[in-house]
Amino acid sequence: MDNKHGTLAGPVGPKERLATLYPVIDAVVGMRVAHRGSRFAGVVKSIRNAEVSIMGATGLLRNFPLESGAFLVDGTAVSLQRPTNAVASPPVRTASGSIAVPQAKARVARAARIVVEGIHDAELLEKVWGDDLRIEGVVVERLDGLDNVEAFISEFRPGPTRRLGVLVDHLVPGSKEARIAQRAQSEYVMFTGTPYIDVWTAVRPKVMGLERWPVIPKGQSFKEGTCAALGVSDPRVFWRELLSRVHSYRDLEASVVGAVEQLIDFVTAT
Repeated sequence: MDNKHGTLAGPVGPKERLATLYPVIDAVVGMRVAHRGSRFAGVVKSIRNAEVSIMGATGLLRNFPLESGAFLVDGTAVSLQRPTNAVASPPVRTASGSIAVPQAKARVARAARIVVEGIHDAELLEKVWGDDLRIEGVVVERLDGLDNVEAFISEFRPGPTRRLGVLVDHLVPGSKEARIAQRAQSEYVMFTGTPYIDVWTAVRPKVMGLERWPVIPKGQSFKEGTCAALGVSDPRVFWRELLSRVHSYRDLEASVVGAVEQLIDFVTAT
């Protein structure tokens, strides 16, 4: 019986084991990398058969052998190789802009969490940062309103290995949201946010063909007011269309991208 593709195909050699532990990525000129042993970081300047040249922030150029698992790309240990094609293809990136790690498995969920105010915030994070969050083992939970955050924190019991990141809309000086954040933030709880009244406007208006989002009078429902101004009858239908047009972090305002990246760094720093 031909079993060459089955479980009895024979022992796995060290080369195959290393390939499983460390994804192999083409070293493309201009990509950011770090050498794990020396912690030297910079951009790839050239690639040869057995080594790669990396230029640091000060212009210092150092050469490193292309050893298995010797490098970090977007925080992931990888093996670099000289591109097999004459013209190297740029690395595949996730929607968040991180370099995609082929066949990467989701990490077992950390105790740390990121919480957001509502379902639309959670869906936007999944759309743009879902791949990164799964690799890092970070779970996103909904508060269904920022007024519930202090009860959530009390029940969650943050600590050194149980960090909590909170993403907030309308986090501006003097706002109710800012007062809650100031009161509830601690060594193990970080609040970040955007100046926008609603997560809808964290999406660049150009994705819907708009120059700017409609200005909704204070006291009027933002979502219903926006839909009325745009001639849309159902906010749920509008959100589905808006979310479908978000393809990467480039479709979002810089403030929300920075806020989410800060939270991911904070909750994974354990």
